[in-house]
Amino acid sequence: MIAFSKNIIGKLLPKNLFSPRLFSTFNPKGPTKEMNMCTAINDAMHISMAEDPTTCVFGEDVAFGGVFRCSVGLLDRFGESRVFNTPIAENGIVAFGIGLAALGHNAIAEIQFADYIFPAFDQVITIVFISNFNICYLIIIIVNEAAKFRYRSGGAWDVGKLTIRSTWGGVGHGGLYHSQSPESQFAHAAGLKIVVPRGAYQAKGLLLSSIRDPNPVIFFEPKMLYRQSVDQVPVEDYQLELSKAEVLKEGKDVTMVGYGTSVGPMMKAAKLAEEEHGLNVEVIDLQTVFPWDVETVERSVNKTRKLIVTHEAPKTLGMGSEIAATITERCFHNLEAPVKRVCGYDTPFPLVYEKQYLPDQYKLLEAAIQMCK
Repeated sequence: MIAFSKNIIGKLLPKNLFSPRLFSTFNPKGPTKEMNMCTAINDAMHISMAEDPTTCVFGEDVAFGGVFRCSVGLLDRFGESRVFNTPIAENGIVAFGIGLAALGHNAIAEIQFADYIFPAFDQVITIVFISNFNICYLIIIIVNEAAKFRYRSGGAWDVGKLTIRSTWGGVGHGGLYHSQSPESQFAHAAGLKIVVPRGAYQAKGLLLSSIRDPNPVIFFEPKMLYRQSVDQVPVEDYQLELSKAEVLKEGKDVTMVGYGTSVGPMMKAAKLAEEEHGLNVEVIDLQTVFPWDVETVERSVNKTRKLIVTHEAPKTLGMGSEIAATITERCFHNLEAPVKRVCGYDTPFPLVYEKQYLPDQYKLLEAAIQMCK
């Protein structure tokens, strides 16, 4: 028995590079509208709620439009029975979402900051529902219930209609409690999917795929890119395939792999490496952090024979460690150098030294130069 159900979605649409448009080559055929990541996410939720009357959106300040304004207009269009605020209790928000999803509703739960998702990681809440006069008690948490509902019930139950949205990553002034990247901690829970978009076009397509995927998905939204990421986004409904990485730039000397806010620095580092040092860097955006696209990365590394992995989260036990281990197992005889990780430091996220903490194009460039000596 596997943790995930079979995922069947539409074909991948024409590919974008990186938003802002500095790295964008997407040329849509249908009507488009200029959107930033925030409005693209809002548009995806409007589409989902319009097509499925069971869809509910809830969380702290969601009815107000959200602190980042991602849910603007939802309350006015769909009403307070489907768009509503919750108490400041992340365990309760997620528990309510699991209950809704278990009963067949499409639940979109918003956690205002990923830093505060941890109470929902391990706190337990009991809900009661009555069906055919039988009282059932559901003990609910993300890791021990949302991820394992289908497995523990032999496929009789699932909460695949649960999508947890949460802002994620550094923002320039977030400090300790508004800057963290906890994706690797949830990647240990088989049965959850984890998605981090890099731009507006990706955010809309990946969020619609996440909402419609038959498994619970945590959709981390890089808040630094909410307004910085601007693109021409298709007005119509579209999906981007989950667990499918995208090769943004082909190269032959070294492979760089990342996701979310790391994509911009990777593209800039690749440009500097080529212009200043004659190095041809291949750049890959994972898009889905878990389950990640092993085959695409493996194919690239077998060609370039070198790999650099980057993310904002601390280096130790981050996703970079798993990627490095997997690629070392699969590509050991083709590697010409040890896999390098360019990540956040193993410290609390600093306020004053955030610029020094985060991986940037210069750290990535230095890593590429060292590997190619």
